[in-house]
Amino acid sequence: MVKLDKIYTRGGDRGETSLAGGKRVPKHDPRVAAFGTVDEANAIIGIARLHLDGEAGAALDRIQNDLFDLGADLARPRHDDDAPAPKPGLRVSAAQVNRLEAEIDAGNEKLEALASFVLPGGTAAAAHLHHARTVVRRAERLLSELGGKEAINDQMLAYLNRLSDLLFVLARAANGGRDVLWIPGENRD
Repeated sequence: MVKLDKIYTRGGDRGETSLAGGKRVPKHDPRVAAFGTVDEANAIIGIARLHLDGEAGAALDRIQNDLFDLGADLARPRHDDDAPAPKPGLRVSAAQVNRLEAEIDAGNEKLEALASFVLPGGTAAAAHLHHARTVVRRAERLLSELGGKEAINDQMLAYLNRLSDLLFVLARAANGGRDVLWIPGENRD
């Protein structure tokens, strides 16, 4: 378990932060941008969580914890896997991705097929879930960009990809079958 005795360290006062292995990088580093965006998505999921109970709420609780796992994975570059450390780095696993797939399938079975694209909105829970979905997509793009420059755990990309799909399914469920659908060209005249 992580123990934090002090909230501020002054270590970032000059625009740098530390990765899990202790390496200092600029706060605008692509890796930091990716895990900062994952953190942003997690915060929005926390807001959505205020509006949901039951299975959806429990799923969001697990997801928030998983996103901290993903942040820990991102904070320790793959080349650090061989570096001496007190314990091995935490990596997102295929089991976490598979759980999301099962939750997507179970949730989608309860929904009617779509006849159009869904506009992000509806209930407060759905609106926050759609917002979180778009931020997860941004995190996925940033992570994909990082993966084009250096080795990353591919399960992180798969996790974010499935997560955005699950957030979409959860948003539809939160709207109770009353999705706000796109009507192409509705306001052209």
